[in-house]
Amino acid sequence: MVKPAKSHGLKRISATDKPQSLIKDNEFLNGSWNVQIITLFPEAFPGVLNLSLTGKALQHRIWTLSTINLRDFGVGKHKKVDDTPSGGGPGLVIRADVLGPAIETALSRAKGSTRLVYLSPRGKTFNQSLAQQWSKNDGIILICGRFEGIDQRVINYYEIEEVSLGDFVMTGGEIAAQAMIDATIRLLPGVLGNQDSLKSESHSNGLLEHDQFTRPDDWKGQKVPEILTSGHHMKIEDWRENQSKSNTKRYRADMWRKVRPEKSND
Repeated sequence: MVKPAKSHGLKRISATDKPQSLIKDNEFLNGSWNVQIITLFPEAFPGVLNLSLTGKALQHRIWTLSTINLRDFGVGKHKKVDDTPSGGGPGLVIRADVLGPAIETALSRAKGSTRLVYLSPRGKTFNQSLAQQWSKNDGIILICGRFEGIDQRVINYYEIEEVSLGDFVMTGGEIAAQAMIDATIRLLPGVLGNQDSLKSESHSNGLLEHDQFTRPDDWKGQKVPEILTSGHHMKIEDWRENQSKSNTKRYRADMWRKVRPEKSND
């Protein structure tokens, strides 16, 4: 049984508390999953991560969050962070001499094995397997892009990992960052009340989860499957396993082919 992580100064949230009071700059705790966000909009955090299980985990310092305002590294009187693309073209590109120092600041604060990730529409698609990998690191630095992106030389120099939320384009990386952080935090020990729930949920074993039911047993003429109220635990597990396979085959043929390549036409 996994014991909940030790609380490092529990802070109770009241109606008058501001979510950003949970963000502790330069707070990097051993044993916590430390997140740093490089962004032009630090006020976007913690956002929804302040709610429910992720918010409680932040209070208990199972994970920590700090933001680095890219504007602080801007050049000139007006703290400019971007410029026109070399060779011409529409839009603006975040400058290397602005983003570079921001990354250096984040790296100087990082502890242990910390990943450096740029949220990019051309990156590999984020999935449950990647979330599991991230959860085993000591922390992560997420770069939230804007405009036409960032200078390629920064990516090359720091060998930055590029990750996408999906095959679509957003105005910036902040929302994608919150989604990926949420998916990773719930995998950390002590976040979920029952760690066993991770074993059977969708994508944990390459399959979708089985259908779920609860009370009342009869709703608008639709009844909970009899097997689920039978008390026969082995039969229930067999039913759920078959449901999981059936749902994967029905809703995600691409996943089913990976799990059962030799029987993809079943």
